[in-house]
Amino acid sequence: MDLASVNEELAEIDGQIGDILRVLQNGFQKLEKIKDANRHSRQLEELTDKMRDCKRLIKDFERVSKAEAEHTDPATAKMLHDRKQSMIKELNSYVALKKQQASENKRIDLFDGPSAEDGFGEENVLLASNMTNQQLMDQGNQLMDETDQAIARSKQTVQETVNVGTETAAALKAQTEQMSRVVNELDSIHFSIKKASQLVKEIGRQVATDRCIMAMLFLIVAGVIAIIIVKIVNPHNKDIRDIPGLAPPVSRRLLR
Repeated sequence: MDLASVNEELAEIDGQIGDILRVLQNGFQKLEKIKDANRHSRQLEELTDKMRDCKRLIKDFERVSKAEAEHTDPATAKMLHDRKQSMIKELNSYVALKKQQASENKRIDLFDGPSAEDGFGEENVLLASNMTNQQLMDQGNQLMDETDQAIARSKQTVQETVNVGTETAAALKAQTEQMSRVVNELDSIHFSIKKASQLVKEIGRQVATDRCIMAMLFLIVAGVIAIIIVKIVNPHNKDIRDIPGLAPPVSRRLLR
């Protein structure tokens, strides 16, 4: 299966890895023919750099293939896994050749422990044969100093993380208290609104009662005014029949 049909980035990485592996093959073939120790060392260092580049590209290939395997069929995922294992196996063979050539050239190679992820270690080549004891001690002291500095930075990072966590907890506590106060205020507002609604209803009832009272007062005043008018019109309490124009029709007929 063509990798380009699966993922263009995988195909590009695969091509770069293939180019480096061909360079390693040709380089180790030439390395066997080099007799000069200095040239041999330089060539071996160049091949070591190529192996580092190849390892980095294999990791990139693995990263992209894992992402691609999530939405591909099992056959394609298995093909990508087998392709990665094939590249690792071929690179490991060159790592073994490099160890052999370094041993023949009286050089000490320090390799990290094998990674469970990719199956081979990170090379860290140290040309100890060209270093004096004092240089070795200085190199060791330098590594120890760098380790101490790294530990100090880690401690500082941890302390900063603890401080940030403490500040975050304090801020959350303050926000919780503020929310509690807001809830209490909302409860108070709700109670006040309820109380005001009751007062409005009572005022409405009082207004209705006042209107009834006003109507009764109006009727009473109107009656008083009517009596006053009658008194003014008939000041001597004359009978209504004696008032001109107000005698009943029956009395008028009797008078006739």
